Amino acid sequence: MTTRRPPFDFLIVGAGPFGATFARIAAEAGHRSLVVDRRPHVAGNCYTERVRGIDVHRYGPHIFHTNDSRVWAFVNRFADFHPYVHRVAVRQGDRLLSFPINLRTFAQLWGARTPAAVEERLARERIPCDNPRTCEEWILAQVGRELYETFFRGYTVKQWNRDPSQLPATIVRRIPIRFDDDDRYFTDRHQGIPVGGYTRLFENMLDHDLIQIETGVDFCVDRRRLEPLATQVVFTGCIDEFFGHRFGRLEYRSLRFEDEILTGDFQGRAIVNYPEQAVPFTRICEHKHFAGQGRLPESVITREYPADYAATTTPYYPVRDARNAALYDRYRALAAASNVIFGGRLGTFQYFDMHQVIAQAMSTVATVIADPHRARAPALLS
Repeated sequence: MTTRRPPFDFLIVGAGPFGATFARIAAEAGHRSLVVDRRPHVAGNCYTERVRGIDVHRYGPHIFHTNDSRVWAFVNRFADFHPYVHRVAVRQGDRLLSFPINLRTFAQLWGARTPAAVEERLARERIPCDNPRTCEEWILAQVGRELYETFFRGYTVKQWNRDPSQLPATIVRRIPIRFDDDDRYFTDRHQGIPVGGYTRLFENMLDHDLIQIETGVDFCVDRRRLEPLATQVVFTGCIDEFFGHRFGRLEYRSLRFEDEILTGDFQGRAIVNYPEQAVPFTRICEHKHFAGQGRLPESVITREYPADYAATTTPYYPVRDARNAALYDRYRALAAASNVIFGGRLGTFQYFDMHQVIAQAMSTVATVIADPHRARAPALLS
């Protein structure tokens, strides 16, 4: 008696960056995939929707940036990219300050207009710490109390619902502090926004004869039907949910969005941050400034409110403090012993950017195709 082969090689749960990349590369190597997503659309949190002729980033702004030419070449196969360099401003009362902190910021706040003048002032402001472990310790050691209060403390409390003294330094180490007038948020060689929006990019990526897509399907509800359809499962949702929260729930932060349609131009740039703790939202996004749509007569703005994560909300940011990191390690051990591939921000409980997730998927699918018995445990990026 012969065992009937499942119709698909891979059941991929999640049609975002990891799942779509994995499915496309697998298909080009001759492997069939069924991609399911609980949302009614593909693209995950990168999903964009056309409103008044504007590509609205429905789940928060996404800027594609990378130094990895492989990743850049890959995404450019599925979309043309509008050249976009991300520049953020910070609203503090009636002041609009340059961010990330750079020479312009020091001139605005302190009147310090040369690197030497900045260094002299910072030498007085810094609060030294030989081994900074928390957000607060790291920022105070870099720029001192005034800039910590101006740019970081309130924003961090709102974003994570924790004081920076209770969060690991890794959360803010990714934010640059510069001693020249470079106000680019990212300095990667390749930067841009897909023309026509991210949704079209992912639709094109998933457009292959060996890829079948089902949206509006919740794997955790329908897994008895779905799992027998493929030889192997690729899971990009919350790793603790996959295992039925066996050891308890990992902690995430969620977001709530408020849209408003306006006439004209609201803030003249894509994003302005609001770090004051008294302001309930963290930033305002004006979507038409992302992809060359700034001259349109109307505008769509979105206020972004951090929120607690619950079963009825969307998990956006893993809270990777010591307790959650230890809990994740227990789930990762389960993953290593399973026949399931975990990937993406939720599947590996890491705060990744898009290009990192795509690179992770490219590496993982190449390993699995070369040796189906490898790449069981979630991959971690440095």
